[in-house]
Amino acid sequence: MFERIKALLHRWEELKEVSSLTERDLNDLGMTREQVEAFVQMPHDVPDRVAAMARIFGLTEDQIKADHDAYTDLLYTCGHCKDRAACRRVLDRGAASKPADAEFCLNKHSFAAEAAA
Repeated sequence: MFERIKALLHRWEELKEVSSLTERDLNDLGMTREQVEAFVQMPHDVPDRVAAMARIFGLTEDQIKADHDAYTDLLYTCGHCKDRAACRRVLDRGAASKPADAEFCLNKHSFAAEAAA
């Protein structure tokens, strides 16, 4: 219980930090305040999940990060996914997992399109 309270306090501090960002800061990030707030509130393992799922589709982390806007969309989509248990099962299988195993993934079309390009 204590760890959960600590995490909530940490998230609250992060949100206060986001609210103090200037418009110039946001422009430098290439994000809106709402986007930054959404990222602060999403699970901290999302970038790792996106990178791991991308590998299943044959993509490298550099490939998915090459287009900042597209990468931001991948993170946002993953961060709002309701099927984290299925994702964990596929990711836990590692190299044994195939794209067909990730039919639930909301980013599957983006990964498949990037892999085909």
